[in-house]
Amino acid sequence: MGKPSHPGRLSETEAKAVVRNLRTSPRKLDLVAQSIRGLSAEKALAELTFSKRRIAVDVKKALQSAIANAENNHQLDVDRLFVSEASVGRSFVMKRFRARARGRAAKVLKPWSHLTVVVREREETA
Repeated sequence: MGKPSHPGRLSETEAKAVVRNLRTSPRKLDLVAQSIRGLSAEKALAELTFSKRRIAVDVKKALQSAIANAENNHQLDVDRLFVSEASVGRSFVMKRFRARARGRAAKVLKPWSHLTVVVREREETA
């Protein structure tokens, strides 16, 4: 039995790439994702290439994967693609402890994140 299959939510002019379990906090990852939302695919790649943030390398890989999915799986025009959605979600949090003075301990949280990048083909302006 089980649940009915969930139909895909993407339209025919969209392609998606998902990266799970990135080793950074969702708050830091969202700053990078926010910098590419709404940009054309070409400008977003340039933005990520020259970003100083470490996680920008992984976001760039996800964007390149979404562009490749659009081109190969959905036959979309790469020159007309733009980042329609770049969403960040929480994954698990590793909990560690650090020894402190007088026999005490401090909790260290090591959060992980999920990233979803959706690219869409821009409509032709006539």
